[in-house]
Amino acid sequence: MIDSHCHLADDAFAADLSEVIERSKGAGIERVLVILEAANAEEEAQAEKTFRLWPVVRAAVGVHPHHAKQFAGNALGAVDAVRTQIARLPFTRAIGEIGLDYHYDLSPVPVQQAVFRAQIRLARELKLPVVIHTREADADTIEALKSAGGGEVKGVFHCFTGGADLAKAALDLGFHLSFSGILTFPNAQELRNIARQVPLDRLLIETDSPYLTPAPHRGERNEPMRMTHTASTLAALKGISVDELDTATTANFHALFRP
Repeated sequence: MIDSHCHLADDAFAADLSEVIERSKGAGIERVLVILEAANAEEEAQAEKTFRLWPVVRAAVGVHPHHAKQFAGNALGAVDAVRTQIARLPFTRAIGEIGLDYHYDLSPVPVQQAVFRAQIRLARELKLPVVIHTREADADTIEALKSAGGGEVKGVFHCFTGGADLAKAALDLGFHLSFSGILTFPNAQELRNIARQVPLDRLLIETDSPYLTPAPHRGERNEPMRMTHTASTLAALKGISVDELDTATTANFHALFRP
């Protein structure tokens, strides 16, 4: 089983990273994709430590929409930061998480859009998949992927919480949808209905740890070993065994993010 999106380079794991990794392995987690914020030296150092402890770990590097304001008027600076970090971390397999977030709106919308599009173009140039963060920005996210991606860029909508229209638009673009512990929340029935309809060959699962801890562990720090709860929920929705879901999502991960 693969956790397709986690933040093991976050400060939340600095004190017990090796123990978290051992618990992950013990829970049957084969590997994880660690998400890194471009130009964050502390995260990069912890990612390198993670790789030393667990050499099958892979990474994604990008400028999150919350941090796009650092590159206001300088979208190419964001591209340079991502490109440089990818060159330093040979275990990088994707650009992300990138996208648009109009809910928190921590960066001006025009800046978010410019930085997002610039990174999509970089992914197209480098032939890398993208990890998409989108919140309350469905139409603009899809339009940017179409225009800047030119039909060549693929990837995953991570921690999918959108509606049926966004799910269809993303799948029509050839993207995967990844589901997190939110799927286990009591008030997530609409999301469970959408997950049930996603083709098995376009599904991924994730923790987004240390965030979004699944039931029954709400209130505790999330970590990759807890992905088993999300996997069980999603398998039941699809009417298949956890082993079948594991086989499919693992194959999907390897197809999208080359080993």
